Amino acid sequence: MDVITLGETMVLFTSKSSGLMRYAGDFSTKIAGAESNVVISLSRLGHESGWVSRLGDDEFGEKVRAFIRGEGVDVSRVTLDDEADTGIFFKERLSADEIRVKYYRRHSAASRMRPEDIDEEYIAGANYLHVTGITPALSDSCYETVLKAVDYAKRNGVTVVFDPNLRRKLWKETKAREVLLKLSGLADIVLPGIDEAEFLFGRSSHEDLARQFIENGAAAVVMKLGKKGAYVYSEQTSGYIEGFPVNHVADPVGAGDGFAAGCISGLLDGLELKDAARRGNAVGAMVTMVDGDVEGLPDKKRLTDFQNQVSKEDVDR
Repeated sequence: MDVITLGETMVLFTSKSSGLMRYAGDFSTKIAGAESNVVISLSRLGHESGWVSRLGDDEFGEKVRAFIRGEGVDVSRVTLDDEADTGIFFKERLSADEIRVKYYRRHSAASRMRPEDIDEEYIAGANYLHVTGITPALSDSCYETVLKAVDYAKRNGVTVVFDPNLRRKLWKETKAREVLLKLSGLADIVLPGIDEAEFLFGRSSHEDLARQFIENGAAAVVMKLGKKGAYVYSEQTSGYIEGFPVNHVADPVGAGDGFAAGCISGLLDGLELKDAARRGNAVGAMVTMVDGDVEGLPDKKRLTDFQNQVSKEDVDR
């Protein structure tokens, strides 16, 4: 495996009409999860990836597993739990510029992940372990599972990439800050958004925030700055990486996951950190142009064309 990740993926219900959820009558269904978004993206970019999780032994669980497997991701370490359900959530489009999400994931199958679910040999066979701050927020056992995976990675020389991916609805701020700081310190590469960096260290310059991640234990930081791009910082290099312009944002959800996948893909292909961050910017931008978490994730050719700004006809005939 090039990359292994672990976390919860749920079935997403999106209202087909805008406005308050109480008036919605029709919904579309998709699957969504930060960690699976990353490995699906990596798979499309030509990398071998694996996803570790728990799903309910139910139809939604089968839907999630089949979809992710169909994207070329290894799901051999996914456990089906007959005592808990697959999580679901709803996306409410209040307006073109305002989206609200409501989760139904408490006591879900994924929240029952435990350290015994992690196979050291499986982790040891990867180049990168990708973890986020979402999984440890699900339960104490999930936090212990993430720590076990990180421990196995570090024991076996596997590079740990951590995306804080702060979800304020999942836990109290004090606990969130404590756990995210700890995992940031254990990681080799941290991929925070600017808001997450300020949540952890307070408002400051990009340079100072990045430096604090290094002082906390990380070897490199790639900080997401939204449409402005990214800021890269390590002992070897530092600087701003310009973002890619997007004429119309169809859906911002999943852009950060695309960014993470682009960065990791670049590193797997031997790019320097700045060039890997540029690839991350490109994938993140492409995700926002299409409705849905994974629908806009590109393959290598489309990504290359986008990065080189290759112009295309409106219709490819």
